[in-house]
Amino acid sequence: MNVGVIGAGLMGSTHARLLAREVSGASVAAVADPVAPGAVYADGFDLIADPAVDAVVVASPAATHERYVLACLEAGKPVLCEKPLATSAAAALRIVEAERALGRDLVTVGFMRRFDPGYVDLKARLDAGEIGTPLLMHCVHRNVSVHDFFDSAMILTDSAVHEIDVARWLLEDEITRVTVLAPRPSGRARPGLRDPQLVLLETAAGRIVDVEAFVSAGYAYDIRCEVVGEDGTLELLAPATVALRTGLAERAAIAAGFEQRFAAAYRHELQAWVAGRGGATAWDGYAAAAVAEAAVASLESGRPVDVRLA
Repeated sequence: MNVGVIGAGLMGSTHARLLAREVSGASVAAVADPVAPGAVYADGFDLIADPAVDAVVVASPAATHERYVLACLEAGKPVLCEKPLATSAAAALRIVEAERALGRDLVTVGFMRRFDPGYVDLKARLDAGEIGTPLLMHCVHRNVSVHDFFDSAMILTDSAVHEIDVARWLLEDEITRVTVLAPRPSGRARPGLRDPQLVLLETAAGRIVDVEAFVSAGYAYDIRCEVVGEDGTLELLAPATVALRTGLAERAAIAAGFEQRFAAAYRHELQAWVAGRGGATAWDGYAAAAVAEAAVASLESGRPVDVRLA
């Protein structure tokens, strides 16, 4: 598969490197970026139209996702779009409808945690019934820090949205109501940033998911997940290859960022996409956008907000 990559920033360059070096059956045919040196195209639409490009990775700024994905659908080319699928639920729904009208499943959304070995194992054990019926889910999403442009809403739309997708995927249950609570801000948080936040998700089957989203945690990039069932619990363990014991203590390293923590997930995601296997669909991207949109409304209003999917 000859893949074109739109966007040469952190995510685009990561995808291009993995496709070129670590994913079998794929090669990078072209890169589009308006400012990156060495890019074949300055315009992503020219890349999509290139007959030498079989499939497209969209890793450009979020505001461009909808139009690039729709152009890929019009060209009949498979597309892996980094999250978010679009900047609003309405825009994401337009992509869902365009794909359905085409009658072919061409859109994959880059929720890479579905390919992380730990999450995959947790999902398999949950589906096997090892803890019985799931009742509750606890999640933690902590970043060392975030860029200056990161605002309070982005904690939900760019960070906690991963937990939103994971909850829907693990529990196979749609989220119907969101409540966001914002306690006293951390002293590490930039002035005006409502950080941390506690997100409560209620599902159609009556389950409750809580997500602590804390993007100014300082100490590490720390991701946690526990599912509580009628017969036990399943807990995601942080990947570690070695622990240091010295001075009457034991220490294990924690990832500094998502690139290190989910390196394997990105590689497996791309390999599965090239092989035409699985991944989050356009509908998953739409549902996550709708829940995140409701979460932002809850943060702003201080009240629970219902999620209504088309």
